[in-house]
Amino acid sequence: MQLIPCPWCGPREEAEFHYGGQAHVAYPEDPSALTDEEWARYVFFRDNPSGPFAERWSHHSGCRRWFNAVRDTRTHDLLAVYRVGEPMPEVTA
Repeated sequence: MQLIPCPWCGPREEAEFHYGGQAHVAYPEDPSALTDEEWARYVFFRDNPSGPFAERWSHHSGCRRWFNAVRDTRTHDLLAVYRVGEPMPEVTA
């Protein structure tokens, strides 16, 4: 089992967390003005890199807070965790 370091609670087993998708995806300023194609692109299209990737995570069995993590998609190693609203740290994989 992988340990995920919650920024508030410290390292916990991954079963305590829920994945929330790609981090730093801006909500559309005026969603009602989007075409169906633009709305579908916002909802369904996400980056899929090989290497470091910023993700949102929720510590649902602990503090219940959301945070961001940078994970290497090739190895599943967590390279950094940081609170929502903080800038993404620079990482090297």
